[in-house]
Amino acid sequence: MTRQLVILPLLLAGLLVGCNKTWAPVEERSGQKSSYTLTSDGSYRVRRGDTLHAIAFNFGLDWRDIAAWNGINSPYVIYPDQELRLTPTKGQSRQAQVAKPSSPPAKSSRSQTSTGGTTIKAAPAKTASSTSYKSTTPSAPKTSVPAADPGSWLWPAEGRILSNFKANDPARNGIDISGKEGQAVKATASGEVVYSGNGLIGYGELIIIKHSDRMLSAYAHNQRRLVGEGQKVKQGERIADMGRNDRNQAMLHFEIRLNGKPQDPLNYLKAP
Repeated sequence: MTRQLVILPLLLAGLLVGCNKTWAPVEERSGQKSSYTLTSDGSYRVRRGDTLHAIAFNFGLDWRDIAAWNGINSPYVIYPDQELRLTPTKGQSRQAQVAKPSSPPAKSSRSQTSTGGTTIKAAPAKTASSTSYKSTTPSAPKTSVPAADPGSWLWPAEGRILSNFKANDPARNGIDISGKEGQAVKATASGEVVYSGNGLIGYGELIIIKHSDRMLSAYAHNQRRLVGEGQKVKQGERIADMGRNDRNQAMLHFEIRLNGKPQDPLNYLKAP
């Protein structure tokens, strides 16, 4: 009987501690920096699997600037353990010519709910390889993409907008499109895959497509990537299967970047 009296208060104390525990909500981390760490002098040490475009994407920089600051010329090959400057040296002028953005296609009127509930439809699917690729070694960005920016942009997936772009908010560098796990994710415009991997924390299985020297699109939280680095893709081509984010929502996080800076995709995408 005495033993039971001793155990009972201990059990009650355990229950009280459990009840007082605070559970933090799962956060969307697309806007957070990845595990890309800097050296003491502010340089970045290249890891296996990195590409110049992925590094620039992670730090919000123009890939041409990183190449210029480090004397990297075409075909822009980088190597594991190579240290890259992420700022110009004193007196070094910016070599990458950054033009002002041309006027994006006229923004079509579309009905939206107060929660951003635009429903969109993507272009008909085109055939694509069913092979899943994983980036394991750094690859050189190719220079054969069109010099001009795309004249039109297609919706990358069918679904409702869960979250809109917000300038200067790293957590909202693009839009989130809801859908069904496994549904088609398509290239918004023709270009070349410059990153296909999962090295950027917060983006899951990520694909980055280069459409011109200054314009990129990014597709995050994929279930499966269907294209590899260096592969050319056509507008509307299936490049991935939709996956889930950190909140276990079936969705696609989509970004458009100009000269390394996030843009509002709704200023470019065609009306559904």
